Amino acid sequence: MTITKEQILKALRTVEDPDLKKDLVTLNMIEDILIEGKKISFTVVLTTPACPLKEVLRKNCEQAIYDLVDSNLEVSINFTSNVTSVRDSAPILPKVKNIIAISSGKGGVGKSTVTSNLAIALAKSGAKVGLIDADIFGPSIPTMFKCEHEHPSVVQQDGKNYIVPIEQYGIKLISIGFLSPAENAVIWRGPMASSALRQFIADTDWGELDYLLIDLPPGTSDIHLTLVQTVPVTGAIVVTTPQKVALADAKKGLAMFKQPQINVPVLGIVENMAYFTPEELPENKYFIFGKEGGKSLAEDHDLPLLGQIPLVQGIRESGDNGYPAVMKEGPSADSFQKLAEEVARQVAIRNANFEKTQKVEIKP
Repeated sequence: MTITKEQILKALRTVEDPDLKKDLVTLNMIEDILIEGKKISFTVVLTTPACPLKEVLRKNCEQAIYDLVDSNLEVSINFTSNVTSVRDSAPILPKVKNIIAISSGKGGVGKSTVTSNLAIALAKSGAKVGLIDADIFGPSIPTMFKCEHEHPSVVQQDGKNYIVPIEQYGIKLISIGFLSPAENAVIWRGPMASSALRQFIADTDWGELDYLLIDLPPGTSDIHLTLVQTVPVTGAIVVTTPQKVALADAKKGLAMFKQPQINVPVLGIVENMAYFTPEELPENKYFIFGKEGGKSLAEDHDLPLLGQIPLVQGIRESGDNGYPAVMKEGPSADSFQKLAEEVARQVAIRNANFEKTQKVEIKP
């Protein structure tokens, strides 16, 4: 019996993407079907290179073909990825697929540490990633990426000057820290800081990116409003620690994104410093800031808990040394890699189920 492409597609129509709740054929995730006698090969196009469900999809595709076509076939499945986006024909950042705002209700919860490690974890999975350090008054990204003394160059395109971001560890970076000496205080009024962020977004040569992460300052401020007024934001991530005072401020951040005139989808909560683990005793957990406060916050607001990051001395040392923890081996790296997979997953779910975010128009 000759196997046909139609038979393969019919079988694969029974395989559903667990997140998007549609079959792989309807989602246009099947390409390059090749049939050579008893040998079948095809490509599954994932919605993100950081997809945590790759092996589940492989197993389900193989089983569908064995059950519905021929159990004696030799099935070879390749995987590639095409990160989804709802940002079509955007005048600003037209080649950037997803803009993700990373915020915290208060300072000191490790938001920049989470952002740095998340960016590198996404890049390690194969994604193209950029990072804007929008904490104009307290930039820390240059230190965490060990490029404090770098200075961006300028390139001219179509008669306009564009900043060329610094590249480190596979990430495109821009920060006020590259433009102002570390020992100098940045004493700016709100409109000046907002103007700097607009330049970082619109006047920087970002090129093609799957994810552009925006490391926002703590709280709710002009910077947050400037971001949502300048570009449509794909979604927001809120970073908190488990203790009550941090959670109270995190709720304010959630409320800001959910306001009707802003209406940015919240992708989920990251609970940082979820528990203390001595590196020499990795199985021991000490809940010194309280237990599962971030998890409770996510449940109360019907949001995904994207990850629980331990408080480990090595994470802090890696940030200070400019060599983020996710670049090393061990439990800390694993927790950030899992975070990246979950963030990529939630972005894909958001893009499949919600309309594109509109740029905010706030009248004076």
